[in-house]
Amino acid sequence: MPVSLSAELWPEVQPEAARRLMLAGVESFARQGYHATTTRDIASGAGMSPAALYVHFPSKAALLFAISRSGHENTLALVENVLARVDKPVERIQLIVEDFVAWHARRHTVARVVQYELQALPEEEYKVVAELRRRIERLVREVIAEGTASGAFTVSNPRTAARAVLSLGVDVARWYNERSRQTPVELGREYGELVLSMLGARR
Repeated sequence: MPVSLSAELWPEVQPEAARRLMLAGVESFARQGYHATTTRDIASGAGMSPAALYVHFPSKAALLFAISRSGHENTLALVENVLARVDKPVERIQLIVEDFVAWHARRHTVARVVQYELQALPEEEYKVVAELRRRIERLVREVIAEGTASGAFTVSNPRTAARAVLSLGVDVARWYNERSRQTPVELGREYGELVLSMLGARR
């Protein structure tokens, strides 16, 4: 994910130097892992001096937190947007999966860092991200529980089903790349259909 090709990421982050550091951090964390990445690697990737990171972020962990929190806020917003637009459980879960999967495919480099470097976060920052994850899971679980109660789904445990549904989407970030046969939108639609079958949806 070259920094020059990522102008659409975090447009709200100012100044531009901070955004460039986030982009370089994502690239380095995804390629080498958080612990193997140095602040020098990040600054170099952003075309800055080694000390530049500390002007905008107090630590490497703070940079990871900014990336992780933003990613989870984005995916929470995707779920909330569907719930605001659609009422029926079957349509809700299908659209949630389509958008969730497409995001993890389209932003696969960012998503790998967001989803797979969680344990590197300091305890307090981890709690913030963990709460965002719980909110996402709770919303999906409530949709599945509502569908189960109405007979639209046939699952025995909405909590387990919600975790399975979200895990499918998260895993996309692990293997998806620009050479993948399907576009993010196409993949999202296919996963949406698969999840409906998995939940025993009656349409």
